[in-house]
Amino acid sequence: MTMSENQRNLEAGLLLNKNRNDINECRITVVLLFSTFVSVCGSFCFGCAAGYSSVAQTGITTDLGLSVAQYSMFGSIMTFGAMFGAIFSGKVSDLIGRKGTMWFAQIFCIAGWFAISVAKDTVWLDAGRFSTGFAVGLFSYVIPVYIAEITPKHVRGAFVFANQLMQSCGLSLYYVIGNFVHWRKLALVGLIPCVLQVVTLFFIPESPRLLGKWGCDKECRASLQLLRGEDADVTEEANTIKETMILFEEGPKSRVMDLFQRRYAPSLVIGVGLMLLQQLSGSSGIMLYVGSVFDKGGFPSSIGSMILAVIMIPKAILGLILVEKMGRRPLLLASTSGMCLCSLFLAFSFSFRSYGMLDELTPIFTCIGVVGFISSFAVGMGGLPWIIMSEIFPMNVKVSAGTLVTLANWSFSWIVAFAYNFMIEWNASGTFLIFFSTCAAGIVFIYAMVPETKGRTLEDIQASLTDFLQ
Repeated sequence: MTMSENQRNLEAGLLLNKNRNDINECRITVVLLFSTFVSVCGSFCFGCAAGYSSVAQTGITTDLGLSVAQYSMFGSIMTFGAMFGAIFSGKVSDLIGRKGTMWFAQIFCIAGWFAISVAKDTVWLDAGRFSTGFAVGLFSYVIPVYIAEITPKHVRGAFVFANQLMQSCGLSLYYVIGNFVHWRKLALVGLIPCVLQVVTLFFIPESPRLLGKWGCDKECRASLQLLRGEDADVTEEANTIKETMILFEEGPKSRVMDLFQRRYAPSLVIGVGLMLLQQLSGSSGIMLYVGSVFDKGGFPSSIGSMILAVIMIPKAILGLILVEKMGRRPLLLASTSGMCLCSLFLAFSFSFRSYGMLDELTPIFTCIGVVGFISSFAVGMGGLPWIIMSEIFPMNVKVSAGTLVTLANWSFSWIVAFAYNFMIEWNASGTFLIFFSTCAAGIVFIYAMVPETKGRTLEDIQASLTDFLQ
């Protein structure tokens, strides 16, 4: 056999190996789908909790005699609880595992819904809401991280976006049934997805990357085998995970202050920046008190909630499809641009109403603006910051970074959620002009700072960002 023939045979063998690996990476198994579904049951719980404060506002304030300030505290204290959940989310998920963290979170979620359902005063209401929020803070970190760690690179964005899809499903469900179900019974309905996740978590594998970090190579390979299929060759993926973990173990141990090293600056600025933009755009306030926005604009809140319920799921599905078609960066830009325009539209609508102009049209303008804003948010900005957060931080700083980024998100969410009702009472038009300005600044930030991560392995993304300033 000649040297050229040997070379051709070698090239053919390498090509065959590459094709086999590509086929393994493109495989979507039943276990992968089921594991994703089980994890996003927690996202559904989050959506239910976010939608609850909007549809239950009239019933709770009437039955318990709450003032605007007291109900603002009730609505926003969920995000305050999420701040505390965020503080512990990274450490807890590394200590007891991604599955263990979801179980742990459900203890607080179940206790919170039960406390709300039997509440006789604001103490029980706020305690229950805080407990539910603590669970949401844990979920908001562990769910996107778990999904990102179990999925192949070519579908990672779409699968992590299922987090936002299930949040939209929870919101839509509560926007619909909240018009017919008493607020106490509505709290009990929130227990159903909690119990479903508690049971089904027994039947899914732990994250292979976390098992690799723990040094459990055999369990890591077994988890990969389950996720990729019995006949899949997971050797290369398992070896990549092992090599990455060895590099991290040989390096210095991570501390919170290590995040502020120059090499992690791009990842930190992108992660925190996107979370601040997500919240300062006004999304939390609109989601938590959408009924009061409709009422302020003269549009029936029950009809507005039903319209939102109908469109939110299709819009989230559209985002799930587009995230791998368009990519993260273009979809973020499109989503933020839509939110920017809708905020400006709402500002003009409330301004016209305050001056007694176009009284017959301003309720329609309000409906179009709110529906457009929430739709634009659901397509991109709602889920993409969490996808990017789960992709950009290396394993050696993921705990500290994920905790900091999630804490930043919920801290500003609490500020916006608590201040929102007061801001609307102060000046509705001015409030949405502030949100418009934030969204406009967000477009510039995304264009200048956020990289495209579609179709790249986690290790490749993290290495490119770490080396960006080197």
